Amino acid sequence: MILSGAPLKGNELEKLKAFLRKMELEYDEGIEFSVCILSEDSEIIGTGSVDSNVMKCVAIDETYQGRGLAATILSELVQYEYEHGRTHLFIYTKPKNDVLFSNMGFYTILQTDQVLFMENRKNGFENFLKKIRQETPEEAFDSNKKTGAVIANCNPFTYGHKYLFEKALEQCDYLHVFLLSDERSTFKPEERYEMVRRGIVGMERIILHWTSDYMISSATFPTYFFKDSKQGQKANCQLDLELFAKKIAVSLHITKRFVGTEPGCTVTRTYNEEMKKILPEYGIQVFEIERNTWNDLPISASVVRKCIADGTVDRMRPMVPAGVYQYITEK
Repeated sequence: MILSGAPLKGNELEKLKAFLRKMELEYDEGIEFSVCILSEDSEIIGTGSVDSNVMKCVAIDETYQGRGLAATILSELVQYEYEHGRTHLFIYTKPKNDVLFSNMGFYTILQTDQVLFMENRKNGFENFLKKIRQETPEEAFDSNKKTGAVIANCNPFTYGHKYLFEKALEQCDYLHVFLLSDERSTFKPEERYEMVRRGIVGMERIILHWTSDYMISSATFPTYFFKDSKQGQKANCQLDLELFAKKIAVSLHITKRFVGTEPGCTVTRTYNEEMKKILPEYGIQVFEIERNTWNDLPISASVVRKCIADGTVDRMRPMVPAGVYQYITEK
């Protein structure tokens, strides 16, 4: 018997959480749809869930492994995704599940000692690398040029972001700015892209890219693998940073990574600390730039969003470039 819900609620949800704990997994609160296979006595013996275009929390009771339950679960999840117009799918799983998901049409993007990151397109990641190379001017591949990178959400673009970009450009010839494609931000991806485009007018050495699904956002980090949230955060960082260092930076000849200080966000601060440990192992220097301030306070996109929510948009004028202010107020 198959039980499904978008998402499961009440007693059914509690039973799912208990099963996942038994399988040493944690239920992810971002889950939007779950499938459970039930035994004859209505106990969960296998499950899987989706969060946007990511499949997660896939687990089969050891007693029932080898009976094709994983294929049944994956088929249900894929059908759900396709019905919702999502055809490029990802799985974060444990490395021991490599063969299982490879046999179901998934291909490895990157594997660390704790996490396996896979997708259902054989050349998906290679095509992403090809695309960002095509977006890059030929001169930026010159070995004599210094090339840096920033990954940012820009929700919305502020003078804080612009200051970070300006400081980065003082230390490199070209700066790749990867804008997160995540749909869960206050501003839609295309809106954030337009604000960044307006905000960097005159900064010709910036090369703007989408991250697609390959530069991992907090929404899809596989924290459900870990009982210890700190361990989960570090594993998330390791996966993201190794993917950047081993694949993306190599492809674009990036040797410098720039970040702003994050005094108010524990998760981002942890990420920055892990970055300082991991990236230098791959020959990439990490520069942490002190945040730009206004009235002695760090300029923050969250403060700008609060001004918008409160209807006090005039208060944000000193914190965003004129083109961005115009874009927001005309929306």
